[in-house]
Amino acid sequence: MRIGMIGLGRMGANMTTRLLAGGHEIVAHDRSAEAVGTAVASGAEGADSLQSVIAALPAPRVVWVMVPSGEPTEETVTALADLMQSGDTVIDGGNSNYKETVRRGQSLSERGIHFVDVGTSGGVWGLKEGYSLMIGGANDAVGSLSPIFETLAPTAELGWGHVGPTGAGHFTKMIHNGIEYGMMQAFAEGFAILKKKEEFGLDLHQIAEIWQHGSVVRSWLLDLTAEALKQDSELADIAPFVSDSGEGRWTIAEAIDLDVPAPVITHSLIARLRSRDEAGYGDRMLAAMRNQFGGHAIKKAT
Repeated sequence: MRIGMIGLGRMGANMTTRLLAGGHEIVAHDRSAEAVGTAVASGAEGADSLQSVIAALPAPRVVWVMVPSGEPTEETVTALADLMQSGDTVIDGGNSNYKETVRRGQSLSERGIHFVDVGTSGGVWGLKEGYSLMIGGANDAVGSLSPIFETLAPTAELGWGHVGPTGAGHFTKMIHNGIEYGMMQAFAEGFAILKKKEEFGLDLHQIAEIWQHGSVVRSWLLDLTAEALKQDSELADIAPFVSDSGEGRWTIAEAIDLDVPAPVITHSLIARLRSRDEAGYGDRMLAAMRNQFGGHAIKKAT
C-alpha cells in the first residue's frame, strides 16, 4: 500500500520505519529537511511539500498526519482538504481533542473525503513492540485501511480495533491517557513511601523486579519503572517537573460534563501541576496561615 506520511517526529519516524518494514511504500514529508532525509535513507520517498505528497500518491489517496495537536493539525488537515479529492482519506494519528476531530470529520465529509482518527499508544517502544491503535471512522474507510493497522499493531489480530464513528478513536485514547495518569501517580506515591522507610534499607529496584512476576500490579508500566530504578534508584539527575500533553485535562473535563466522578485521575493531574510550582507560593501561604492561627513555627527559606 502506498501511503503519505506527514510529520516525522520520533513517533512519525518510527511508524514510517515499521510501515516500510511491513512492505508499504511511504511518501514522507516534514518541515525538517533533515527528518525527510532520514526517512529517505530508510527507504521512503521524500516530498518537499504537501502538494508533492498528493501528486505522488495514486487515487484513492491515503495520507497519515502525525503532527502536534491543535493548530499544527488544523493547518495540515485544512491544507490537505484543499488538495485531495472525493474518495481520498486523511488519518489523524496524533492526540487531537476528539471534539475537534468530530468537527474536522464533518468538514471533510462534505467534500467526500474520509477522515479516520487513530488514537495511538506505544510511545518510543512502538517501533519494536507495535502500537495500540484505537480507530474511529466510517466502516468502509476503516476497512480499506486494515493492512496499515495490521502492520503497525503488535500483531495483525491484536492491539488494534475499530471502536466507533469519527471521534471515537481519539476519545478512547483520551480516556486511556487519563487512566495512565492515575496508574503512574499510584506507582510514584507507592515507591515514594517505600523510599521514605529508611530503617528497612529497601532496594526499590529489587522490589520492582519482584512485583514484575505474579503480582497483581505487574504491567508494562512497572517494567519501565524497574528499568528506570535499575539505571538510577535515587533519580538524582531528574528534576521533579512532570509535564502533561492535554489528555488528562480533557478527560477530567469530560468526566465533569458527564457527571462521572474521577478523583484519581483528577488528583494525578493536580500532582503534575504542583510539580511545576517552583516558587511554591501556595505552600508558603499555607505555612503563613498555620503560623497566624496556631503559632506554628515557620521554616525560613534559604
